[in-house]
Amino acid sequence: MIILFGPAGAGKSVQGHLLAARYEWRWLSAGQLLRETKDTAYLEAMQKGEFVPDEQIRSVMGNALKSAGDIAHVILDGFPRQMQQAQWLVEARGEHGRDISAVIVLDVAAEVIEKRLHIRGRADDTAESIDRRLELYREETMPIVDYFTGNNIPVVHVDGAGTVGQVHDAIVEELTKRGVV
Repeated sequence: MIILFGPAGAGKSVQGHLLAARYEWRWLSAGQLLRETKDTAYLEAMQKGEFVPDEQIRSVMGNALKSAGDIAHVILDGFPRQMQQAQWLVEARGEHGRDISAVIVLDVAAEVIEKRLHIRGRADDTAESIDRRLELYREETMPIVDYFTGNNIPVVHVDGAGTVGQVHDAIVEELTKRGVV
C-alpha cells in the first residue's frame, strides 16, 4: 500500500491516477469514495471543509481495501487524515491484509494550493472550506508523518509544486529506490 499525503490541492489524485494506470494498481480516494455514497451528512461535512466522523471513514476505507482483493498495490489518497485513522491503518494490517510500502508526502506551498483549488472549482472548494482544510491538515494530519516514521514506515517528501510529469517522475524514482516498482 502506498499513501499519498498532502493537503487538498497537492496533486494526490492526479498522481494516484497516474500510478494506478501505469502499474495497474488500485487508486482509493477517500473523498471520491465518500462522494459516491451520496450520504448528505458526509457531503455537508466536506462542503464545510470538516472531517467525516472517524468510524464512518474507516468503514468506507476498510470496505474499499477489502474489495481491492489481490491487486498488487493500492494507493490511498486523502486517508488517513486523523491520528486514530493512521493507528487503525497500521494496527489493522491483518484485517485488510496490506502493509504500507511508502508514504509519499507532496510538499506544496499554501499559495499554490489555494490557486489550484480555485482552478479546480469543485463545489466543496469554497474559500472558507479551503482555509479550514489547510488548517486541519497542519494541526491534525501533519503529525501523522511522525507517527509513521516512529513505526518504521518509509516516509518520503517530494516537491509537489512541479509539473505533473516532474512530480510523477520523482515519485516513481522514490518508489523504485524502495523496491516498490
